[in-house]
Amino acid sequence: QVQLVESGGGLVQAGGSLRLSCAASGRTISRYAVGWFRQALGKEREFVAAIAWSTGSTGYADSVKGRFTISRVNAKNTVYLQMNSLKPEDTGVYYCAADPRYSDDFSEYDYWGQGTQVTVSS
Repeated sequence: QVQLVESGGGLVQAGGSLRLSCAASGRTISRYAVGWFRQALGKEREFVAAIAWSTGSTGYADSVKGRFTISRVNAKNTVYLQMNSLKPEDTGVYYCAADPRYSDDFSEYDYWGQGTQVTVSS
C-alpha cells in the first residue's frame, strides 16, 4: 500500500506560481510512476503530468506544456509539480496518483491522494 498526501495548493493571481508536493508513505515511491490530475467543478478529472519511475521520463497535457514541471526526489519519497504562469482555467482540485506503470489515464492508477485545491483568480 502507498499513501499519498498532496500539499501546496492555494489561491494565486493569474500569472503567479505554486509548487505542489505529493508525499508518499507506506512504500518507497521510487518504483512507481506518479501522475498529477486535476478536476474542475462540474468537469471530469483530467491528466496534467506524469513521471516514470525507471527512466524519469515525463509527459504533460498540452494545456500545461511549457508552464508546469513535474519532478521527483526519491530520497524524500516526494514528487513535485511546479506550476508557473497560472491561468484561471488551471483552477481545480489537484490529485497525485501512483502506479507501477506509467500512464496518462487516471483509471490506470491504483493509489490516490485526497487532493489539494488550486484557485487562480483573474
